[in-house]
Amino acid sequence: MTNTNATNGKEAAYHGVPAEDAYGYAQAIKIGNTIHVSGQLSHDENGAMVFPAVLDESGKPADFSMMEEQMRVTYANAAKILAQFGATFDHVVEDTLYVLDVDAAFAVAGKVRKEVYGTPQPQVASNLIGVPRLGFPEQLIEIVFKAVLPQA
Repeated sequence: MTNTNATNGKEAAYHGVPAEDAYGYAQAIKIGNTIHVSGQLSHDENGAMVFPAVLDESGKPADFSMMEEQMRVTYANAAKILAQFGATFDHVVEDTLYVLDVDAAFAVAGKVRKEVYGTPQPQVASNLIGVPRLGFPEQLIEIVFKAVLPQA
């Protein structure tokens, strides 16, 4: 679902999940021909984590084996947001992957990204950054995107 604010030229896109209201944000903002996509993660249409990491007794991920599955769902969620603006991964110029375990992410990111972008050498600037924590304890990855549509 998209929402346009004519006074500032912004268009916003949403998944319709509870966190959008709780935190107060849009999944993406389009201004001009540029789309800025907020950090996407592995959730279903209700906002529940898909392929959550198993947590240890302290509440931290004890296992990173769900990295590939979370990554795939995260890219699928991004595709839904991009589609609200008529965009695809062909329009993405940069993605930034924030991960809890760089080695686990690096082991699967090449394969997943090549499938998502449909080519052995995606023409996308990319960053893979290790972080100590993400928004939800069971979350292993969050991906931010920037896409540019052709000039009208």
